Amino acid sequence: MNGRKQKTEKDTCQREDRAALEDNVEGQTFLWMTENGDTSTKPQEPELLEFILSPKNLNEAYKKVMRNKGRGGVDRMQTDEIVDYLREHKDELLTQLLDGKYKPHPVLRVEIPKENGKKRSLGIPVVVDRVVQQAITQQLTPIYERQFSPSSYGFRPGRSAHQAVMQCLANANEGYCYVVDMDLEKFFDTVNQSKLIEVLSRTIKDGRVVSLIHKYLRAGVMTHGHYEETTTGVPQGGNLSPMLSNIMLNEMDKELENREHRFVRYADDCMIFCRSQRAAERVLAGITKFIESKLFLHVNREKTVVAHITEVQFLGYGFYRSKDQFRPRLHNKSAEKMKAKIRLLTSRSSGWGNERRKLELKQFIIGWLNYFRLADMSKLLEKTDEWYRRRLRSLIWKQWKRIKTKHRNLIKLGIPKLKAFEYANTRKSYWRTAGSPILSRSITNDRLRKAGFIFFSDYYKQVHCVN
Repeated sequence: MNGRKQKTEKDTCQREDRAALEDNVEGQTFLWMTENGDTSTKPQEPELLEFILSPKNLNEAYKKVMRNKGRGGVDRMQTDEIVDYLREHKDELLTQLLDGKYKPHPVLRVEIPKENGKKRSLGIPVVVDRVVQQAITQQLTPIYERQFSPSSYGFRPGRSAHQAVMQCLANANEGYCYVVDMDLEKFFDTVNQSKLIEVLSRTIKDGRVVSLIHKYLRAGVMTHGHYEETTTGVPQGGNLSPMLSNIMLNEMDKELENREHRFVRYADDCMIFCRSQRAAERVLAGITKFIESKLFLHVNREKTVVAHITEVQFLGYGFYRSKDQFRPRLHNKSAEKMKAKIRLLTSRSSGWGNERRKLELKQFIIGWLNYFRLADMSKLLEKTDEWYRRRLRSLIWKQWKRIKTKHRNLIKLGIPKLKAFEYANTRKSYWRTAGSPILSRSITNDRLRKAGFIFFSDYYKQVHCVN
């Protein structure tokens, strides 16, 4: 690359950056390879780090982080503040990254409650580190996609949980109906960083990139103002974490493929399919030895089971036999979680207004059904809707409060005056009243729909995939 070409690229980037600053703040390119055109200390041919720090790649990473938003890290910088920061510090940031002197910030540890009462730790990087991590991920993705197994579905472009569930069904319907339901104990917290760096180094020949990733792994965490080192694990919550988890677990995928086992993996959830229970038990013993001795991960022996496919859940789905084939269903635990969420959104003591409640319910129901649209659950949703509408009527009845208000509203809804007076003076509880003719005749299903409430059964008929 000669000096004249470098100057041309530099000038082009500067012109594009100035134009973007004037015309389109959100879509602009803030960073470029070099500010002064001096690349004498850089390799003549661009290596991976140069591609990661290229203007186009960094700009795409910046826009992705801006779209995802999210809270700030330990420096408390929010996503909408990064524009000014990059304008002022882009040269210093690029120089440090290219020279290997950049030090990532520790991640901010937050704890998210889990269904079992325990907590999941998430690490929130600062916004600048999120941009850099996203830029690394964008360049690693096409490199590793060529290596990843077709049986891996999590956090990969063009792949989804639905595809993973359908592959499970395909395996079962071909006679592989006994499964090893593999659970890796605290996977993200126990990844052996030395092993991960070794695996990365087999593919990534630019040592500066491997070193930068290692720095992110060792950046540490801040918990309640106290710094803690991170000598093991991959912090959940960073832009790099899904990619690194797939790179690590691809070692297990290759071993399973070498042994000619059928399997489906989504992130750290893995199902291995066998024709018999004895075969599944042998597979479990063999793969457990590999995982613990070669990858230095831990198999949770309490949660890892060998079972018939109808006895396990995968990504919230269960499976059942219908005539001569297996079909997807909603797992009982998923149904319980859904009802718990509806209870929360229809709570009579939340203090929400009706418009906010309708929006929250609509967003939840649509999102939930789009995820579980593969499941056969028509009858379940019909019963759920009956219970859900009763909760809505109970809520509305409480909102009317005074007897005069109840009497007036019942008349407006078509109840004769005398009957409306009788109903308005009922001494039944809110819940009993909601299940009685008092409200089923006045606050009808159609009126609830017209008011803007969405029902599970209605939307399910629109999105359900019959396979």
